[in-house]
Amino acid sequence: MKNIISAAALAAGLLPAAAAAQEEAGKPAVTLSGSATLASDYRFRGVSQSDKEMAVQGGLTVSHESGAYAGVWASNLAGWGTFGGANMELDLIAGYKAALADNATLDVGLVWYMYPGGADESDFAEPYVKLTGTTGPATLTAGAAYAPKQHALANISAAPNSRGQSEDNLYLWGDGALAIGGTPLIAKAHIGYSDGNPGLGPNGTSVAPTGRYWDWSVGMDATWRNLTLNISYVDTDIGKAEAARLQPNFSTGGDGSGPIADAAVVASVTAAF
Repeated sequence: MKNIISAAALAAGLLPAAAAAQEEAGKPAVTLSGSATLASDYRFRGVSQSDKEMAVQGGLTVSHESGAYAGVWASNLAGWGTFGGANMELDLIAGYKAALADNATLDVGLVWYMYPGGADESDFAEPYVKLTGTTGPATLTAGAAYAPKQHALANISAAPNSRGQSEDNLYLWGDGALAIGGTPLIAKAHIGYSDGNPGLGPNGTSVAPTGRYWDWSVGMDATWRNLTLNISYVDTDIGKAEAARLQPNFSTGGDGSGPIADAAVVASVTAAF
């Protein structure tokens, strides 16, 4: 976490230089961008983090012309264990983007997932790498995120009295986007594969709740000025029998009344600035 905070401070410290560069070259060396989102559900890798209720989300990113960037992103939470008593997720992000060609970009970085107000043992770090390419109206992305062994990822449900254990987690994914010519519409698709501990973490949650599973989604973006409306169908291959092993945590209301990884239509509207 210290490295991420330092990266953010470094990026912020470059702002005076950016102002000078803007005057000399006519364009800023450092840019600030952000977004605010209202969503009908917060799905993380196919699993609801907001108990299948609405979520308010937002983020800010500082980017340097060299390719370095640092940012912060947050969302409200509900259900799915208690995240150690937290009702908010706060992600600190730092990374570097490099152009491999005119139509290909490599992005390497790290996310520190934090749950303010909750137990410290819920926080964890996850490095990632993404390769994005464009051809005509199509954009394709392949990514991998590997969280090294940490206590927040441990299978506490298998050994509840073991405080020193830790586990790792691997997530592989692919995204596709296709701009529909002559319209403000973009068709999107996603598929991901999780490989982690097959049980609950220290506070009743897990990045890969059944150990190994697939998640996917298909949807459509409609953009007008700085607003984007998205409607997506989201699902996983987590079956009822697998979900039942994790009840009541893995359910709406925390009482086993319904799964939080079943198919759903999720709508969101995002304002970018």
